[in-house]
Amino acid sequence: MSIEDKDLRSIQEAREWLRKAKAAQKVLETLSQSRIDEIVKAMAEAGEREAERLGRMAVEETGFGKPEDKKTKNLFAARQIYTAIKDMKTVGIIRKDEVNKVWEIAQPFGVICGIIPSTNPTSTTLYKSLISMKTRNAIVFSPHPSALGCTLETARIMRDAIERAGGPKDAVACMTEPTMEATQELMKSKLSDLILATGGTPMVRSAYSSGKPAYGVGPGNVPVYIHKSADVKAAVRRIIQSKTFDNGTICASEQAIVTDLSIKPQVMEQIRVNGGYFLNPEEKAKVAAVIMVNGRLNPNIVGRSAKIISEMAGITVPSDTQVLIAEETEIGKTAPFSVEKLCPILALYTCDNWREGCQICTKLLENGGLGHSIGIHSEELEVIEAFGLEKPASRIIVNAGTTFGAIGAVSGIFPSLTLGCGSYGHNITSDNVGPMNLINIKRVAFGLREMVLEDKEQEVARQVESKIHSDISRDEVMQIVRKIIEEMQVS
Repeated sequence: MSIEDKDLRSIQEAREWLRKAKAAQKVLETLSQSRIDEIVKAMAEAGEREAERLGRMAVEETGFGKPEDKKTKNLFAARQIYTAIKDMKTVGIIRKDEVNKVWEIAQPFGVICGIIPSTNPTSTTLYKSLISMKTRNAIVFSPHPSALGCTLETARIMRDAIERAGGPKDAVACMTEPTMEATQELMKSKLSDLILATGGTPMVRSAYSSGKPAYGVGPGNVPVYIHKSADVKAAVRRIIQSKTFDNGTICASEQAIVTDLSIKPQVMEQIRVNGGYFLNPEEKAKVAAVIMVNGRLNPNIVGRSAKIISEMAGITVPSDTQVLIAEETEIGKTAPFSVEKLCPILALYTCDNWREGCQICTKLLENGGLGHSIGIHSEELEVIEAFGLEKPASRIIVNAGTTFGAIGAVSGIFPSLTLGCGSYGHNITSDNVGPMNLINIKRVAFGLREMVLEDKEQEVARQVESKIHSDISRDEVMQIVRKIIEEMQVS
């Protein structure tokens, strides 16, 4: 079989799935809120039952992350995201403003093209399936080729759950032969209505250039600042737990620690206590050489453990090492430790005070993480507020690991696995994307008052003036006219 044959076949498959999805979506539009909620519940329960197996599949197929953490991410989608969306009104009239006499009506987009990454394939497929069904949208997935099997299996589980609950199973579909040509067909076809893209920067840019409405995400070169007022022991424990979760494959994981000089010894001690290994200059150079290859992040280190990465770099580290860390002063594309590293590698920067810490964090965001997230550990509200006001980030996570805080697992942010970066990151939204991002809202607006044109008001004033034989001023005439008109409108 030639490459051209595969490409043509995949394009044809994309067209077939889009046609089936369009028909399924028409059925979804006829369903009531209660029926939609029954189907969504069945999907969430199916995802929860299969969370462990899907997690194992993802790691076995991609080599990224840890099975137990993949399971946790699957459960996050099936439990926490489901809990957040289950009582939302997404069908019919979802809100009535009785004061202003405006009704809001939910209307689905239609058919969604869902781009799935290799780093979080099963959890992202679960999450996008749930929020699409909740809003009566159909979705066709384009999986990453290296995560095809586990993505297909997750989609199959969702399809079976929909069918068992009495819904149209083709509301969720997945390509079996993913190619760039097929993905382009999904994004640009007249049968698709919205793109929900989670993946690398080139794919997200392609989604935005497709001519369709699109939600994409930007990279997350997330810095975390430890202020002198912080509980250092708790801060470092949270950072290491966050950074090593699933070997750092969530884009909201910390990439660099910025610490005040006055507490640096305590920070370094706690990093060692929590499994951090500080690289000496020679070891740092060797690890730097495997972080970047030909000016780009080395894909072979993504989602790998600290032990495997150290072996790749040709260095020996203690067997209990959880994260590799190097002291750094430089920021830029020529400083590998300063870029986004989707694996357990951290850079450590030192600052004299929070203002200098602010500057370092901003430079790190500008080095590939604009609009995404930032972390701060501090007990001083003034410093926290300054970070929130000044930073070009959409999520400022306080006293929590950024991985868990940014996705809404341990914070009050809406739980999601697609994190918008706003205009800083060239995204259309800074939201944690959820059901409300997947519906059009129509508004029924009742008239509240009569429209009085300015020339009519002036005409009434002239008529009043002509009949009043006194020294009353023009301004007083206008006040009388407006009062009369207001009384007429109220009555």
